[in-house]
Amino acid sequence: MNSEETSRYVRLRVEIVLEVQDEDEVSKAALGRLAADAELPAAERAQAEGAVTEDTAEALAYLVDPFDLVSEVPGVELQQASWSSERIDYDPDSPDWELDEDDGADDEEEDGIG
Repeated sequence: MNSEETSRYVRLRVEIVLEVQDEDEVSKAALGRLAADAELPAAERAQAEGAVTEDTAEALAYLVDPFDLVSEVPGVELQQASWSSERIDYDPDSPDWELDEDDGADDEEEDGIG
């Protein structure tokens, strides 16, 4: 039996709400990561620098890398990832922010997984 026959693909959904306590610090960290990226073309660098300076959510999206989250998990290899960030109004006491314990029906329809 080869490895293709035994491979299983899993979609891992993670939603994270962060409280940004120092927007300047986040922007500086994102700018530092951009500066260290030697492979980034100058035009893309300028655009990315503008985005991370103007929008903390963009800076976080640049700093948080799904590969970093799973790179040391034994027995898995990241195949594809996408992520985004946005500013939100957050009320931890609101029922809208309760973790979904039984959202399987929505996932099956959305992902086509049965």
